[in-house]
Amino acid sequence: MEPLHILLVADDPLARMGLAMLLSTHAGDTAVINQADTSFFSDGWSEPEAPPDVVVWDVGWTAVETLPVWDEGGAPVVALAADEGQTAVIWSCGVRALLRRELDPERLWAAIQAAVHGLIVLDPELSDGVVTAVSPITLPNEDLTPRELEVLQYLAKGLTNKAIA
Repeated sequence: MEPLHILLVADDPLARMGLAMLLSTHAGDTAVINQADTSFFSDGWSEPEAPPDVVVWDVGWTAVETLPVWDEGGAPVVALAADEGQTAVIWSCGVRALLRRELDPERLWAAIQAAVHGLIVLDPELSDGVVTAVSPITLPNEDLTPRELEVLQYLAKGLTNKAIA
């Protein structure tokens, strides 16, 4: 089994080191961990020798106006939010997983594994901010024609297509 390539992105070097230690302790030899600060986004994506399988992004207290939008085709992103006020903006950046920064290593590792396998992970404590940010579905406000209403009534009575025709 090939190791999982993880890119840790955080402005705070202490946060990066802490996450790296936490993941290396928990993942052992199953992960290769690289680190970058958020200038990585503004400098442009330079393809490393081994592109990451997943990006773990500690958003910290980054100004929400400066947050990048993630490419759908790239590595999935697991974002760690510092406060609930950032939730909607972070989610709209295209992350695959959104968790609170205060979490245990097992939950983080599970979210990383889920994101790598194409699943979406959302911390229940942050879900309200995401749900309210998602626009409601609006149905077209078109009235049915008299014939469509008639057919609908026949269908409700249990008639077959042949009988309705």
